Amino acid sequence: MQIPWLEADTPLPPPESAQNLGTSLAGLVAAGGGLSVSRLREAYQQGIFPWYSQGQPVLWWSPNPRMVLHTREFKLHRSLKKTLKSFKTDSKCEIRFDHHFSDVIHHCANSPRQGQPGTWIVAEMISAYETLHRAGLAHSIETWVDGELVGGLYCVAIGNAVFGESMFAHQTDASKIALAALVAFSRAHQISWIDCQQNTKHLASLGAREMPRSEFLQMIRETNLEVMHAWHFDSSYWDWVVAEKGML
Repeated sequence: MQIPWLEADTPLPPPESAQNLGTSLAGLVAAGGGLSVSRLREAYQQGIFPWYSQGQPVLWWSPNPRMVLHTREFKLHRSLKKTLKSFKTDSKCEIRFDHHFSDVIHHCANSPRQGQPGTWIVAEMISAYETLHRAGLAHSIETWVDGELVGGLYCVAIGNAVFGESMFAHQTDASKIALAALVAFSRAHQISWIDCQQNTKHLASLGAREMPRSEFLQMIRETNLEVMHAWHFDSSYWDWVVAEKGML
Protein backbone atom coordinates (compact mmCIF):
# COMPACT_ATOMS: atom_id res chain seq x y z
CA MET A 1 0.00 0.00 0.00
CA GLN A 2 1.35 3.44 -0.91
CA ILE A 3 1.40 5.93 1.95
CA PRO A 4 -0.31 9.24 1.03
CA TRP A 5 2.09 12.20 0.85
CA LEU A 6 0.76 15.50 2.17
CA GLU A 7 1.53 18.99 0.93
CA ALA A 8 0.96 21.93 3.27
CA ASP A 9 -2.65 22.37 2.10
CA THR A 10 -3.54 18.68 1.61
CA PRO A 11 -6.19 17.43 4.08
CA LEU A 12 -5.29 14.39 6.14
CA PRO A 13 -6.86 11.14 4.96
CA PRO A 14 -9.45 9.66 7.34
CA PRO A 15 -7.94 7.70 10.24
CA GLU A 16 -9.79 4.58 9.12
CA SER A 17 -7.51 4.49 6.06
CA ALA A 18 -4.46 3.64 8.23
CA GLN A 19 -2.38 0.55 7.57
CA ASN A 20 -3.75 -2.66 9.07
CA LEU A 21 -2.18 -4.50 11.98
CA GLY A 22 0.61 -6.95 11.32
CA THR A 23 3.20 -4.64 9.73
CA SER A 24 5.75 -2.15 11.04
CA LEU A 25 3.57 0.57 9.48
CA ALA A 26 0.40 -0.46 11.33
CA GLY A 27 -1.63 2.65 12.07
CA LEU A 28 0.25 4.91 9.62
CA VAL A 29 -2.14 7.32 7.91
CA ALA A 30 0.08 9.66 5.90
CA ALA A 31 3.47 11.37 5.67
CA GLY A 32 4.58 14.99 5.22
CA GLY A 33 2.50 18.12 5.48
CA GLY A 34 4.40 19.92 8.25
CA LEU A 35 3.49 20.63 11.86
CA SER A 36 1.59 23.90 11.77
CA VAL A 37 -0.96 24.70 14.47
CA SER A 38 -3.81 24.20 12.01
CA ARG A 39 -2.40 20.85 10.90
CA LEU A 40 -1.97 19.60 14.46
CA ARG A 41 -5.47 20.74 15.40
CA GLU A 42 -6.87 18.98 12.32
CA ALA A 43 -5.00 15.81 13.22
CA TYR A 44 -5.95 15.59 16.89
CA GLN A 45 -9.60 16.33 16.17
CA GLN A 46 -9.56 13.16 14.04
CA GLY A 47 -7.60 11.00 16.49
CA ILE A 48 -4.35 11.28 14.51
CA PHE A 49 -0.97 12.27 15.94
CA PRO A 50 2.59 12.78 14.60
CA TRP A 51 5.38 10.37 15.56
CA TYR A 52 8.68 10.00 13.73
CA SER A 53 12.44 9.92 14.24
CA GLN A 54 15.28 12.19 13.20
CA GLY A 55 15.84 12.01 9.43
CA GLN A 56 12.28 10.88 8.67
CA PRO A 57 9.45 12.99 7.26
CA VAL A 58 6.54 13.82 9.53
CA LEU A 59 4.54 10.59 9.95
CA TRP A 60 0.88 10.63 11.01
CA TRP A 61 -0.59 7.74 13.01
CA SER A 62 -3.92 6.40 14.20
CA PRO A 63 -3.17 3.02 15.83
CA ASN A 64 -5.64 0.22 16.31
CA PRO A 65 -6.21 -0.56 19.14
CA ARG A 66 -5.83 2.74 21.03
CA MET A 67 -4.65 3.09 24.63
CA VAL A 68 -7.00 5.29 26.67
CA LEU A 69 -7.22 6.21 30.34
CA HIS A 70 -10.83 6.72 31.38
CA THR A 71 -10.49 9.14 34.27
CA ARG A 72 -12.99 7.23 36.40
CA GLU A 73 -10.77 4.13 36.03
CA PHE A 74 -7.52 5.74 37.21
CA LYS A 75 -5.79 3.34 39.62
CA LEU A 76 -4.49 5.16 42.64
CA HIS A 77 -2.38 2.47 44.27
CA ARG A 78 -1.90 2.57 48.03
CA SER A 79 1.70 3.79 47.91
CA LEU A 80 0.87 6.60 45.45
CA LYS A 81 -2.19 7.61 47.47
CA LYS A 82 0.03 7.92 50.54
CA THR A 83 2.52 9.99 48.53
CA LEU A 84 -0.23 12.30 47.27
CA LYS A 85 -1.64 12.85 50.76
CA SER A 86 1.81 13.96 51.91
CA PHE A 87 2.42 15.97 48.75
CA LYS A 88 -0.76 18.04 48.96
CA THR A 89 -0.06 19.12 52.56
CA ASP A 90 3.64 19.88 52.11
CA SER A 91 4.28 23.58 51.51
CA LYS A 92 7.44 22.71 49.55
CA CYS A 93 5.48 20.61 47.03
CA GLU A 94 3.13 21.92 44.37
CA ILE A 95 1.58 21.26 41.00
CA ARG A 96 1.91 23.97 38.38
CA PHE A 97 0.26 24.09 34.97
CA ASP A 98 2.03 25.74 32.03
CA HIS A 99 4.72 27.33 34.20
CA HIS A 100 7.70 25.99 32.21
CA PHE A 101 6.25 24.18 29.18
CA SER A 102 9.51 24.39 27.25
CA ASP A 103 11.49 22.81 30.10
CA VAL A 104 8.98 19.97 30.38
CA ILE A 105 9.07 19.04 26.70
CA HIS A 106 12.88 19.22 26.66
CA HIS A 107 13.07 16.95 29.72
CA CYS A 108 10.69 14.52 28.00
CA ALA A 109 12.89 14.58 24.88
CA ASN A 110 15.87 13.66 27.04
CA SER A 111 14.01 10.76 28.66
CA PRO A 112 13.53 8.11 25.93
CA ARG A 113 10.76 5.57 26.34
CA GLN A 114 11.83 2.23 27.74
CA GLY A 115 13.25 0.01 25.01
CA GLN A 116 13.90 2.90 22.62
CA PRO A 117 17.49 3.97 21.86
CA GLY A 118 16.60 7.62 21.22
CA THR A 119 13.75 10.09 21.28
CA TRP A 120 10.90 10.75 18.88
CA ILE A 121 10.62 14.29 20.28
CA VAL A 122 12.97 15.80 17.71
CA ALA A 123 13.81 19.51 17.47
CA GLU A 124 11.09 20.14 14.86
CA MET A 125 8.54 18.51 17.16
CA ILE A 126 9.65 20.58 20.14
CA SER A 127 9.31 23.81 18.17
CA ALA A 128 5.88 22.82 16.86
CA TYR A 129 4.48 21.99 20.30
CA GLU A 130 5.93 25.14 21.84
CA THR A 131 3.98 27.03 19.16
CA LEU A 132 0.91 24.92 19.92
CA HIS A 133 1.34 25.79 23.59
CA ARG A 134 1.40 29.52 22.78
CA ALA A 135 -1.81 28.94 20.80
CA GLY A 136 -3.43 27.54 23.97
CA LEU A 137 -3.73 23.93 22.75
CA ALA A 138 -0.77 22.27 24.49
CA HIS A 139 -0.23 22.24 28.25
CA SER A 140 2.32 21.11 30.78
CA ILE A 141 1.48 19.56 34.14
CA GLU A 142 4.47 20.03 36.40
CA THR A 143 5.59 18.53 39.73
CA TRP A 144 7.65 20.99 41.78
CA VAL A 145 9.50 20.20 45.02
CA ASP A 146 11.33 22.89 46.98
CA GLY A 147 11.31 25.21 43.97
CA GLU A 148 12.66 22.60 41.55
CA LEU A 149 10.91 21.00 38.58
CA VAL A 150 11.26 17.26 39.28
CA GLY A 151 8.73 15.69 36.94
CA GLY A 152 5.79 16.29 34.66
CA LEU A 153 4.05 15.65 31.40
CA TYR A 154 2.66 17.56 28.45
CA CYS A 155 -0.56 17.06 26.56
CA VAL A 156 -2.76 18.48 23.83
CA ALA A 157 -6.24 19.63 24.85
CA ILE A 158 -9.06 20.56 22.49
CA GLY A 159 -12.20 21.18 24.51
CA ASN A 160 -12.91 18.08 26.60
CA ALA A 161 -10.55 15.93 24.51
CA VAL A 162 -7.15 15.47 26.18
CA PHE A 163 -4.30 13.72 24.41
CA GLY A 164 -1.32 12.73 26.55
CA GLU A 165 2.06 12.98 24.85
CA SER A 166 5.04 12.25 27.10
CA MET A 167 6.22 12.41 30.70
CA PHE A 168 9.45 12.48 32.68
CA ALA A 169 10.56 12.05 36.28
CA HIS A 170 13.72 13.13 38.09
CA GLN A 171 12.37 11.89 41.42
CA THR A 172 10.41 8.76 42.33
CA ASP A 173 6.71 9.06 41.43
CA ALA A 174 7.12 12.64 40.10
CA SER A 175 5.51 11.81 36.73
CA LYS A 176 2.77 9.75 38.42
CA ILE A 177 1.95 12.72 40.63
CA ALA A 178 1.64 14.91 37.52
CA LEU A 179 -0.66 12.36 35.88
CA ALA A 180 -2.77 12.14 39.04
CA ALA A 181 -3.04 15.94 38.96
CA LEU A 182 -4.21 15.81 35.33
CA VAL A 183 -6.80 13.18 36.26
CA ALA A 184 -7.95 15.32 39.21
CA PHE A 185 -8.25 18.39 36.97
CA SER A 186 -10.10 16.31 34.36
CA ARG A 187 -12.61 14.92 36.84
CA ALA A 188 -13.23 18.38 38.26
CA HIS A 189 -14.01 19.64 34.73
CA GLN A 190 -16.04 16.62 33.55
CA ILE A 191 -13.31 15.41 31.18
CA SER A 192 -13.92 11.68 31.00
CA TRP A 193 -10.88 10.33 29.13
CA ILE A 194 -7.20 10.94 28.36
CA ASP A 195 -5.67 9.49 25.20
CA CYS A 196 -2.45 7.55 25.89
CA GLN A 197 -1.83 6.55 22.25
CA GLN A 198 -0.01 3.22 22.65
CA ASN A 199 0.04 0.42 25.20
CA THR A 200 2.72 0.36 27.90
CA LYS A 201 2.86 -1.63 31.14
CA HIS A 202 3.31 1.61 33.06
CA LEU A 203 0.09 3.14 31.70
CA ALA A 204 -1.80 -0.14 32.11
CA SER A 205 -0.77 -0.27 35.78
CA LEU A 206 -2.43 3.12 36.24
CA GLY A 207 -5.72 2.03 34.70
CA ALA A 208 -5.33 2.76 30.99
CA ARG A 209 -6.67 0.11 28.61
CA GLU A 210 -6.88 -0.60 24.92
CA MET A 211 -9.99 0.00 22.87
CA PRO A 212 -10.74 -0.47 19.16
CA ARG A 213 -9.94 2.53 16.99
CA SER A 214 -13.54 2.71 15.85
CA GLU A 215 -14.73 3.16 19.45
CA PHE A 216 -12.04 5.76 20.14
CA LEU A 217 -13.01 7.78 17.07
CA GLN A 218 -16.67 7.60 18.06
CA MET A 219 -15.70 8.84 21.52
CA ILE A 220 -13.98 11.87 19.96
CA ARG A 221 -17.06 12.60 17.86
CA GLU A 222 -19.20 12.55 21.01
CA THR A 223 -16.83 14.79 23.00
CA ASN A 224 -17.37 18.54 23.31
CA LEU A 225 -14.43 20.08 21.43
CA GLU A 226 -15.61 23.67 21.86
CA VAL A 227 -15.72 24.12 25.64
CA MET A 228 -12.95 26.31 27.09
CA HIS A 229 -11.17 25.46 30.34
CA ALA A 230 -8.87 27.61 32.46
CA TRP A 231 -5.77 25.46 32.70
CA HIS A 232 -4.61 25.97 36.26
CA PHE A 233 -4.46 23.66 39.25
CA ASP A 234 -6.25 24.28 42.51
CA SER A 235 -5.26 22.19 45.54
CA SER A 236 -8.94 21.34 46.10
CA TYR A 237 -8.81 19.24 42.92
CA TRP A 238 -6.85 16.57 44.81
CA ASP A 239 -10.13 15.51 46.45
CA TRP A 240 -11.26 14.19 43.08
CA VAL A 241 -8.64 11.42 43.24
CA VAL A 242 -7.44 11.14 46.84
CA ALA A 243 -10.93 11.26 48.35
CA GLU A 244 -12.52 9.77 45.20
CA LYS A 245 -14.95 12.69 45.08
CA GLY A 246 -17.46 13.02 42.29
CA MET A 247 -16.63 9.80 40.43
CA LEU A 248 -17.80 10.12 36.83
